[in-house]
Parts: sequence; C-alpha cells; structure tokens
Amino acid sequence: MGSVDLIAACLDSIRQIGDEIADTIVYVDAGTLEAFQFIGAFPLLLELGARAVCSLENASPLDAVADWHSKFSHPVRKIVVLTSRLLSDAHRYILRCLGNHGTVSHCTVLTAISEIGHSAYVDSPLGPDAFREYETLLVLDHEELFKKCEKSNKHKDNISYAGSDFTTETDKYSEWGSGVHYGSNSESSPTKKILFDGDLGQLEAGGKRLSVTVSHFPMIFSPISSRAFVLPSEGIIADSCLSNQHEDSLGPGLPSISTGKPFDSDEVPPGVTLTAQFLYHLANKMDLKLDIFSLGDTSKVIGKLMMDMSSLYDVGRNKRSAGLLIVDRTVDLLTPCFHGDSFLDRMLSSLPRKEKMSSSSVAKNPQTPNKHSHAAVKRVPLDIKVPFETVFKKEEPKSTTSMLSEGIMSFMSGWNSVDVDSEVTWLPDYSDKAHDDKLGSDLGTLNGSLLSNYAGVRYLEPLLDRGAKDGLMLIKKWLIEALQHEKLSSASKGRQGATSVSEIHSMLQTLSQDHLSLLRNRGIIQLALAAEMTLLEPQSSRWDAFTSAERILSVTSAETTQSLASELRDFINTSTSVDSHKQATTMEPSQGLLSFRDVLLLTIIGYILAGENFPTSMAGGPFSWEDERSLKDVVVDSILERPSSVKLRFLDGLDNELEAKERSKDVERNNDSAEPASSTDDFDDEWGNWDDNDNADDQKEEAYGDMQLKLEVRDRIDQLFKFFHKLSSMRLRNHALGEGLAALNRFETDGYSRKGLLYKLLLALLSRYDVPGLEYHSSAVGRLFKSGLGRFGLGQSKPSFGEQSVLIIFVVGGINTLEVREVMKAISESSRPDVELILGGTTLLTPDDMFELMLGS
Repeated sequence: MGSVDLIAACLDSIRQIGDEIADTIVYVDAGTLEAFQFIGAFPLLLELGARAVCSLENASPLDAVADWHSKFSHPVRKIVVLTSRLLSDAHRYILRCLGNHGTVSHCTVLTAISEIGHSAYVDSPLGPDAFREYETLLVLDHEELFKKCEKSNKHKDNISYAGSDFTTETDKYSEWGSGVHYGSNSESSPTKKILFDGDLGQLEAGGKRLSVTVSHFPMIFSPISSRAFVLPSEGIIADSCLSNQHEDSLGPGLPSISTGKPFDSDEVPPGVTLTAQFLYHLANKMDLKLDIFSLGDTSKVIGKLMMDMSSLYDVGRNKRSAGLLIVDRTVDLLTPCFHGDSFLDRMLSSLPRKEKMSSSSVAKNPQTPNKHSHAAVKRVPLDIKVPFETVFKKEEPKSTTSMLSEGIMSFMSGWNSVDVDSEVTWLPDYSDKAHDDKLGSDLGTLNGSLLSNYAGVRYLEPLLDRGAKDGLMLIKKWLIEALQHEKLSSASKGRQGATSVSEIHSMLQTLSQDHLSLLRNRGIIQLALAAEMTLLEPQSSRWDAFTSAERILSVTSAETTQSLASELRDFINTSTSVDSHKQATTMEPSQGLLSFRDVLLLTIIGYILAGENFPTSMAGGPFSWEDERSLKDVVVDSILERPSSVKLRFLDGLDNELEAKERSKDVERNNDSAEPASSTDDFDDEWGNWDDNDNADDQKEEAYGDMQLKLEVRDRIDQLFKFFHKLSSMRLRNHALGEGLAALNRFETDGYSRKGLLYKLLLALLSRYDVPGLEYHSSAVGRLFKSGLGRFGLGQSKPSFGEQSVLIIFVVGGINTLEVREVMKAISESSRPDVELILGGTTLLTPDDMFELMLGS
C-alpha cells in the first residue's frame, strides 16, 4: 500500500468527478475556495475541461464570457456548484447562478455535508432524503422564478428579478442590477446577441425542464501539508457550535470542559454531529478502517456517533487499518495560547486576514424556532493579505516595476469599470503616481492563502518543522535559488548569518524586476513578503514580549501562587501605563510592549498554569482571597482608565457607558492641555463664584455616574474571574482525565522548553503506556466479533493505538502549527519512525484566535 498523502487524496477526488466538470462553469463557495487554494486545485479543474472557475457568492452574468477566448464554440449547458455549506444556505446563490445562464439545462451540486448531516442539523429544513428533496425544490423554484420573469418580460425590455424571498441585502450586483436575470431576453446579459445569438433561448423555447443532480463530496478541507489539515474557516462544519451554553462551556467555538458525565442525546451540538460525519466519510474516501479512541467528553460523543454510522460494509478487504484518536481542545488549552517557536505560527499571527463573508450563514430555516437555532462561530479565514505593493516601493518613476504597477492598476481599474461598453477615457495616468496610496490599497486587495501545493512545490511542509530563525533561512535559500534560476545577481548571494528585513526586501526587488519573473516566482515572492511582514515592527517586538512574559509565568508558576499573582499584577499595570502614554502622545515609543488585551491572555495562561501546579487550592480559585482581590482591582482600574480600547464579550451591554466615559476623559484631557495652570492672580476673580452650587451638583451627578459604572464593571469582572476559575479547575472536574494528564509529564524530555499535550500523548501511546481517561470505541472488526464470532469464544483483545501503522489525531476545536511540529518530532524520537501520522483539527489556531474564542468581541 502507498503512503497516505492528503493533498494527493484531495486532487484524486477531484479527478474522479472529471466527467462532471468537463465543459461546465464551476462555481465554488468561500469555504471550497479556501480549501482548493491550499491544494492548488484550480489548474487541475481547467485541465479537466472546466470553462471557468467562479465564486458562488459573487456570481455575475460576466461569468458566461470568462471562456470567450477558448476552444468552446457553443454556449454553456451545464454548471457545477461545489459548496461546503448546507444546501439551504447555498440555495439563493445557486438560483442566482441559474438565472445568469439562460442556456443551462443541467446543474450538478456537490456538497460537503451528507444527507444524514442535513437531516441532523437543526437549521436545515431538509429531511433524511435531503438530496432528492433539494433536487425537486431547486427545479420548482427555478421554474417559478422563470415564469415570473416571463410575465414581466411582456412589459419590460430588460428582465430583472428582485422580489424573491431568497434575495437579501448581501445579494447585490455591482453594475448589472440588484437581482437575478432570468429568461431569454437578449438584453439581460452582455453575452447575448454578442456571442451565442443563434443558440440562446433554445432551452426555454423547447420547454425542457432543468435537470438537477445533488451528490456528496466530502473531500473539502484545507491541507497545510501532506500530513496535516484543518477544516475551511467559512464552511459549515468549522462554523457550527461545539458546545451549548451551560456552566461547563468556555464558548461555542470550543468543546465543553470534560467532567466525565455523559451527554444528553438531545443536546448534542451541531458541530459535534457534523465533525463525526466528516471523519467517517474521510476514512471511507481514503480506504481506511478505523480503531477509534477518544480523550474528552465531546470526543467521546464523536466516537460513539462514528460507531453508530459504521456497519459490516466498513470491513473491506482492500482497506488499510488505522487508528483514530479524537482529542478535546479543552484538555490542553495552554499550547495554542503560548507563543512558541514556530515560524508559521509567528507568520500567521502577524499577517492580516481576509474579511469573513457576512452572508455565509444568513439563510436559516424560517420554520425553526429561534430558541433551537445555533449562532455561527466566527472563524478567521485562512486567506491572508500579502502586501504586494511593497515590491513596487522606493523605485524610480520610469522603472520596470513602476510600469508593472501601472499595468496592474490599469487592469484593476478597467475590471471595476461602471460601464464596460463606454469609451475608456477616464483612466488616470499612473506613470507619475506609481506609489500613490490608491495603488497601495488596491494592490493590497490581491490576497490569497499560503499555498500548500504550488506548481508541484510544497512550500509549507518544510516550514512546518522550522523555528523562527530556521524558517527565515529556508525562505532566503529559496529566494537565492529563484534568483539563480532567473540568472539574476543578488548582493546577498554568499552572505552568511542572520537574515534581515532589508536583505529579504532587496532580493524581492531583484526577483520582481521582470513581469515574467514575477509571475513565475509568485509563490516564493508571496511567502517572502509574508516573512518580511513578520519581521517588521511592532509585530516582531510584540511576539518577543509575549515569549518573555510567558517564560516568566512558567518559571514563577512552579514557585508560589503569591509570586504568580504578583507577576500578573505587574503585567497589567505595565500595559495600563503603556496605553495611557500612547493616548497622551502622538508618538508610540513603546509599540512593542503588550496591550491590555494581551495581558488578559497572559492572565488566562497564568490561571491555567496555577491550576496545573497547585491543584489542591481550589476553594475559590488557585489564588488567595487577597491576591485575587488585588488582581480584580487592577483589572477594573485598567478598564476605566481607557474604556474605548476594550471591546470584549464580558463587557457586552456597557458599550454606551464606556464610550461616554471615554468622551468625558477626552474633554478633560483637551481642557487640561488648552487651559494654563491657574495662578494666585486668578484667586480673587473666582471669589464671587464660590457660592454657586450648580457646578458642584454637576460634579456630584458625574461622580455618582462614575461610581455606578465602576460597580457594574466590578460585577462583570467578578464573572470574568469565575471564568478563570473554570480554566484552572479543569483537571479536577474529571479525576481520571486529570490522572492521565499528570502521568504524561514523565514524557517531558526537555526541562527548559514546555511540550504540548499531543507530543507527550503520542510518545506514551507509541510506547504502549495505558493513559487514564483514554476511551476505546470498538472498531467494525470488533463489532463483528462481538455480535457473531464472539459467541464461539473467538473474542478480540483491546487494541493499542500505537500498534497501527497509520495514525490519525483529530483535535476538536483546532490545532496550531507548533503542535504539528511537535508531533512530527515525537514520531522521530519514538521507536516507531515508520508510522504514518495525520494531524487534523477544526481550525488553525493562533494565540489571538484563542483569545477571541474565549473572551473576544
């Protein structure tokens, strides 16, 4: 059997639907777009015969002419829609696509959610036969809208449908109208009369009904490498809640705290069901039969759901045996909160991300009561924004890069034209404005994910195993190789030692001088630009400040709770003084120091460390009453010191009061700076106003308002610290799990650097140690023995996770790149270097993402 390769498996699954893709326009939604970017699937789609690949949410009549300069001489007859969301969510977009193409007679919808997943999801109106139901629904709605447009066509020359229930505020065409274009009118689309005048309208004239096919396509996920993957951030699986609102919940984006109590079958969160469905179908597509293990309450439910879906048909002769370990993220919250030595983790934390589509989860089942609906979890998209405009800076106006900038600006301006048929006389001259702000902002919109598989080169795979310095040196090596391949000289060619920002930038400038060189090497240029952003201030200093503070907390947590609380107070006081200094001055000399949000993350880390090192002092938290009282006072004072800088979930409802407080502070600050200090000469002038009590009353009322606000903030802080108590008491909630986590400390090989749970857990399982709290779910083979052959005494012993040659670890709640690096290191250090390990998670986490999931805005 060949080795397991996630990227190859995704590409093979696309090849298997090649017959359906040929001679079609392929529409992908935001989640599928993110997944296909990671595997580099778009060249493959065109190779399989797709006319064009277009965005589902941003569909336009212009999509029909995307293939105007191609071998296709006939109008498009088929469209294929790939979606990572529920069919009910994608329905209005699919209707709009059908309305844009009047010649389409067949529509194929490939969804990542199975029929069982649709029927089990609360907000889906579809039942157990979801695919057949949706095929009928789409045909009926399409015909209804078409008939309405035919009636309106008798009175209007231009057909424009804007009254459907499926039209929302987000369904806006920029220039071609505000609704869906249906019918055969020659003016409803720019393609009509121009390209396919003779063929258009034959579908409608013949009265042929639209045929629809809906199928399951489970291979929509984002491989970071051939052995690590996450789910698309804008797909329904990653968006769905992993825990309901109750006392053991840390937020909808994280599993609940493991207590050892069984889940109520009626209260299983939708994300848990969809995750079980995904893992089951992923194993089937990769021809794996699983022995399932779980660590944590939510993971245990997923394991049971997967066993309920399995059957005797899962025992295939050609399937490889594999071990699946499902782990709750809440079992180890500390690792993704830490700023570890991982190059990709540091890069992702420094780069801006694409805005998440607000319309992705607008469509809900109107028949479902609101009390049963679940709010979507906000995941940050993995599409990063790389500042390509920095390549064109600091150049002479008539240089080659300036001409390239001018060409890109002209292209983008022409594409965004309001009237494409008008004579283009309004384009400005960019020859002398190559470095204008408009150029930088427009080029900044050229963004995309860091490709795992770019032109056959897997850049992210070697970077996953690198620290900050090693990763930068590897990118420098790739740049030098690209320069040598282009036969360009570089001043940094033979220089040894640390790599600087100016060195990376000069090599990028040299590599980007020529149009063809820029296009050929755009993958490594994008990666080098991202690395350059990571080295710039204040990102670099902020990361270094975080690592220093976390190292201090780790050392102090091994001493006493008093010293740990003292360190946390010092961090909060320092952040308050830094932010106050920033507000008082226009300069920011301390830009690398930590903000108040940052020290709240450090407080989370401090409480988790205190719970691990002092598990017996849990009456009211790990700290004494006096220490915690002083911590609360410092946090309250910090919030009232600069209210507008704190937009956090636990302060929801106090926004207006805090903004008013901020405005009053600004007025006082301006008055203090505008009015000179009073002197003794003004004493007599103020004598007559001493008996006036109006100002005194206003001051009393203001003081009363400030005191009331302080009391309300104090109440919120009390609730916040109860949340901190949850974090510190996680190991005591489940005694078996706490014993297992404590026993794993024996696999801490390096006393100077802390290792994450997955590293220690994998070493223990490969060494065949029993881990308390780890539950085994019988495999399909085990069920066969239990139900049949077991009656004759042919029982089966409990297998070990480390016995398998293929191991899959999936973390419910997300993974970070440091964990990927650590588990690969654990494999190399174990006695089983031949093991093939796949690491997956709900999403790719950074420390900022962890803060948003627990305390964010």
